[in-house]
Amino acid sequence: MAIIDPIVTGLNSGWLHTDASQLQENQQFEADVVIVGTGAGGGVAAEILSQAGLSVIMIEAGPLKSSSDFNMEERVAYPNLYQQAAAMKTADKAIGIFQGRAVGGSTTINWTTSIRTPKEALAFWAQHKSVAGLDPDALAPWFEQMEQRLNIHEWNYEPNRNNGALKQGCINLGWDYTVIKRNVAGCWNTGYCGMGCPVNAKQSMLVTTIPTALEKGAQLFSRAKVVKIEHHNGQVFALKAQALDVNLRPTSVELLFKAKHYILSAGAIHTPTLMMRSDVPDPYQLLGKRTFLHPTVLSGGVFADAINAHSGAPQSIYSDEFVWKNGADGELGYKLEVPPVHPILIASKTLGYGASHAELMAQFNQLQVTIALIRDGYHPDSQGGQVHLTSTGFALDYPLSEAFWRAARRAYASMAELQFSAGALKVLPISDGMPYLSSWKEAKESIAQMDLAPLRTIVASAHVMGGCPFGEDEKLSMVNSYGQSHYLDNLSVMDGSIFPTSLGANPQLSIYGITARNATALAQKLTDGREPQ
Repeated sequence: MAIIDPIVTGLNSGWLHTDASQLQENQQFEADVVIVGTGAGGGVAAEILSQAGLSVIMIEAGPLKSSSDFNMEERVAYPNLYQQAAAMKTADKAIGIFQGRAVGGSTTINWTTSIRTPKEALAFWAQHKSVAGLDPDALAPWFEQMEQRLNIHEWNYEPNRNNGALKQGCINLGWDYTVIKRNVAGCWNTGYCGMGCPVNAKQSMLVTTIPTALEKGAQLFSRAKVVKIEHHNGQVFALKAQALDVNLRPTSVELLFKAKHYILSAGAIHTPTLMMRSDVPDPYQLLGKRTFLHPTVLSGGVFADAINAHSGAPQSIYSDEFVWKNGADGELGYKLEVPPVHPILIASKTLGYGASHAELMAQFNQLQVTIALIRDGYHPDSQGGQVHLTSTGFALDYPLSEAFWRAARRAYASMAELQFSAGALKVLPISDGMPYLSSWKEAKESIAQMDLAPLRTIVASAHVMGGCPFGEDEKLSMVNSYGQSHYLDNLSVMDGSIFPTSLGANPQLSIYGITARNATALAQKLTDGREPQ
């Protein structure tokens, strides 16, 4: 069956797309609204604002790729679609970070898990972070709107064996588990979501909101990196951008973008980094601080039968048994999920070399991997990380506190108990020096004594949040609860950087829903002057 590439079709029909790598001279462009970034926040904002009749420019530092480019090979996907070729790390190299860098942002390469913002997070924000108007009832219509728009629905198929083990372990132990909602339509269940969807089933921004905006006359720039916000007397008057070549290196071509209003949707890390580089007013020194990662630890379980965790929907079951068990600001909780297990991904997230690593990889098809995403930003001893500007860009310091390590130890025990309960023959906590454990009893004793430390213990993240928090109190936030800057009248932020803590859930749907609310309010303000009620 032929696979129609909506991007190729749209470009042939006349969509306004400029690959900045092809530009030969400096140029200036103008629109009602300029949006930096095309991920979950930028894509939704672009669609809503263009549908309101506003002219929109979208600027993306990454390339425009589409299903014709997605060949399901890791060696191609990671350099082309991820920040730093999927090798980004914190300053001390202790945490690996996955973020998208292509049109569609991380929505182009994520694993489709769609979860509404937990009520516990919303309550904490209202009580401690001065966020207004975002309780579950107020947000429900916006989540419903985006769930309908992006075909977000429960995955009504048998989970693959990787997710099935998580489900079976929860059933056997009497733990909470939930069938995940995914944003897919006509999914082929291949399991290669992380490399871009080759059949356009994933309802990412690449095939949904961005095409709609382009159909409405919006203009898209790819391979253009915004390097500075020009502002004066409380107003932004331009954005300066640098054209990038096909290898994403700067060329000599500079671009200038002017608009009535500017939206930053470059994601946590890059939105606050751009604001810091531009000397945006920050009297309480909030930018880049309280950056959250859901730092994640991994446990491998070897089963007698084939798990084939590379195949089938990557995530279809999760367990919230331990996320909020100790209250929002108590001991750190953790969400249990599974990742897809592809060769490069798992080889780079395990330890050892030579014979021990070869043994692990030889069991690749029998390997079930469970991950624990640790909820950061609530406990007094869990204040996240801090982004710094450097001569070459940025660095993220993220100290792993004692509260984190206590949670990690509990998480390793929970994952081992779950994997043995589901039938694992042996379990390997992914931390240097740990042997395969052959029973729950042995695992319980060993994990209680295991050495946990940065670089010794594998920690990863695919969820970057915070660094430019929202709220009404200027001592706590950079933008208000609608994403409007406290200090620059025509600047908004619409991405995961506005979250004042982590979520305790995968952030995709939270960004969609909150951006839909805030972009709709902005569209009303820009078209008829109505302020949000």
